Amino acid sequence: MKLWKTIGAAALAAALLAGCAGGGSGADAEPPSRVYYEIFVRSFYDTNGDGVGDLNGVTEKLDYLETLGAEGIWLMPINASPSYHGYDVTDYYAVNPDYGTLDDMKRLLSEAGKRDIKVLMDLVVNHTSVQHPWFLASAQGSESEKRDWYVWADPETNANDLSATGSGKAWHANDGGHYLGVFWDGMPDLNFDNPAVREEMKKIGSYWLELGVDGFRLDAAKHIYENVQADANHSEKAEANVAWWQEFRAAMEETNPDVTLIGEVWDAPAVVAPYFDGAMSSAFNFELASQLLSMTGTGSSANVASRLERIYGLYEEASGGAFTDSIFLANHDQNRVMTVLNGDEGKARAAAALLLTLPGNPFLYYGEEIGMRGAKPDEYIREPIPWTVDRTAPGNASWMIPKHNGGEAASVEEAMADDASLFHHYRRLIEYRKKDAALRGGALRSLKVGGGLESFLRETEDGDASLVLHNVTANELSVDLAETEEAKPFDSLAFATSADASLEGAVAKLPPYSVMILKK
Repeated sequence: MKLWKTIGAAALAAALLAGCAGGGSGADAEPPSRVYYEIFVRSFYDTNGDGVGDLNGVTEKLDYLETLGAEGIWLMPINASPSYHGYDVTDYYAVNPDYGTLDDMKRLLSEAGKRDIKVLMDLVVNHTSVQHPWFLASAQGSESEKRDWYVWADPETNANDLSATGSGKAWHANDGGHYLGVFWDGMPDLNFDNPAVREEMKKIGSYWLELGVDGFRLDAAKHIYENVQADANHSEKAEANVAWWQEFRAAMEETNPDVTLIGEVWDAPAVVAPYFDGAMSSAFNFELASQLLSMTGTGSSANVASRLERIYGLYEEASGGAFTDSIFLANHDQNRVMTVLNGDEGKARAAAALLLTLPGNPFLYYGEEIGMRGAKPDEYIREPIPWTVDRTAPGNASWMIPKHNGGEAASVEEAMADDASLFHHYRRLIEYRKKDAALRGGALRSLKVGGGLESFLRETEDGDASLVLHNVTANELSVDLAETEEAKPFDSLAFATSADASLEGAVAKLPPYSVMILKK
């Protein structure tokens, strides 16, 4: 934990303010970024007609994902579980029978590998299901050999403590005792002070890596030790979290030196930064997601690059330059993009363009590319993706009745057939991103050109540069690049999302909600 011990809170704040033109492109950084696609298997594609999406359905739709441009997938929990969502695991070595078999998973991994599509798996190690055999044994009493696998209250514990997650009480009654469950009473927290628990979790991770998984999205990464509200911003708890993930990463790298570990650390950048010190290879940028949607929702430039430069300065110091940001607009815990933006497709296009021109690994939540809608409770942001106009056609999952994406909503079939659709907007952006070395792996630098545009530079170490201009408003905007010294050399229009965008001399004109990328 060298970062946490040597920098301290004041220096962390100073590093945040200092800034840097980083973005994960230092000498020891990972290779250029990939575009990932998050999949809730239950709601994806159903191959056996039981109404539930399955792993064979993901395999069958790899060609669709390849057409979109996805280079990696993140599977939400696929382990055995009694719930619809799977975040309460009953067997870490088994596939949820609703989704298929271990052989189906092996086939998915094989077919994804043929297409150079990496596969990340949700790994839920903070807690299990109350139905897990470990917990059933632990709950039998203080003499159980598994008692210490979970966290049980002692006489000095305040059983009324509130959870650090904001979900209510942290402690739950069981046969005269109380166990810790910071998310809900169906998810008892494992005891990571028990060496046997730590070793078992490392064994589980290695098992899936050996099977062919490329890495993990690490659920609830900051709650291994941060459990009750008094633990929030407690340095010892934060250090303990980081120390565990450093230990886990070292073990995973013994199995796969190139393993990808992306942490769910839903907090401020100063809290996220220490996880880059040998613990995570990446972490989700929740702050950026909120900022991008706020900016497109209000239609006003926010100079997001300047804020990111400062954050990346902090992350560079923590990681020695070897970090990769994981950027997104929304995920399975948040209201869907199209709903947040009140159904305005122009704003959704602008948000997509911002996401896909910034550094890091962009993550798309399934259905984002066709404008799926959804608002909490959680089931309604995880509705089945509509594949065809006829929702009764084979492949459409039907495990729940959709509230936001019923028969009136656009389908994949319609979106792919319409060259002007949101799907093809995403596809073209991803296609260009792959071709432009500066966008794919270059550092980020803020550059204001005026005109109400959101603008920034992306540049590789060998000097390949792109000037990115975003119009996040409902009006046409123009800017004379000759008025900005650093922008003057960018005189070639390489890409635009609108056919009406133009560069005449040094004057760039951008239609509403469009992006323009210029080269020297």
